[in-house]
Amino acid sequence: MPETTVAAIITGAEHNQSKILLTRRNHDPYNNFWCLPGGHIDQDEPARAAAIREVQEETGLDFSAQFFNYFDEIIPEHQIHAVVLVFVGPGVGQLQAQVGEVSEIGWFTVSEAQALPLAFKHNEILAAYAIQPV
Repeated sequence: MPETTVAAIITGAEHNQSKILLTRRNHDPYNNFWCLPGGHIDQDEPARAAAIREVQEETGLDFSAQFFNYFDEIIPEHQIHAVVLVFVGPGVGQLQAQVGEVSEIGWFTVSEAQALPLAFKHNEILAAYAIQPV
């Protein structure tokens, strides 16, 4: 049965708007891979609130989330079948990686991000984001 998750494309309010924030995972699946911050939606939690919470938990930033698009993440080798609701917006505040879940945080251009080993289907998400009109 598919589950619904959230992911965040965080742009820099204090940083160059052309950069996005990625986190390096510190657990399986995809240990040491870079990814968009995000995760599971809690019971009775609205999706937008989940995106804001996940960004706060993983990065320490306040996230002004606006819905971007949804993506199917069907990854049989990891027994993953999720519908990912992706939100985009600026992140403000002091960066602070959540110990245990995130080992590193960094700002990247979209093309730099796409050259990294990305977890899940985040390359597909960034490819769709890259062709958005400004």
